[in-house]
Amino acid sequence: MKLPELQKPEKYAGLYIFDFGDHVGVGFTAQEVAELLESEKYSHGKVYKIHRAFPDGKLELKGVPAEIFQLEAGMFFYSSETETARRDFKELVNMAVKATPPSRAKVHLARYGGDKFVTAIIYPAEYDDEFGSWLSDCGYKTSGPAEGGIEAVQRYYDQQPEVLERHQLFGQSETISRTGEELLASVKMAVQR
Repeated sequence: MKLPELQKPEKYAGLYIFDFGDHVGVGFTAQEVAELLESEKYSHGKVYKIHRAFPDGKLELKGVPAEIFQLEAGMFFYSSETETARRDFKELVNMAVKATPPSRAKVHLARYGGDKFVTAIIYPAEYDDEFGSWLSDCGYKTSGPAEGGIEAVQRYYDQQPEVLERHQLFGQSETISRTGEELLASVKMAVQR
């Protein structure tokens, strides 16, 4: 895979490289990659996330399976006390006001049976690393057990807990995603941004 030379490579960290087979494009957003993978023409493309970019043009890449762009991941914080669970929920929602999350996400306060509660944050799976860092950077802590991942989201949905409160979080993207014809018209460009 031959990559084009990038001006200011550090601005590409967090974006994606899409390998179309006969050429590559550098600088796609997660939303753009998801749309390309959903198209019949580009469904077999290979995707790499740019984790770090250095001033000398070197890029640290991580291959991303196409299925990730169709899944949700999440983190679940459990409690046996309703007051503690409500406090965890409110703290998570308030934290998103102070420090914008990496992408959109939904936050639920839910009850399993009579005495088990969970504060859940569910988001697009391609942002799993970013959400882990965001929660850590913001100092979010709970006193009970926690779990996370794609499988944890599926278990949560399968168990159908009673949702007591819900809140939608919106991420602030520095890069506007293109869609439809505008996106498809740009796929031949080696550098997207």
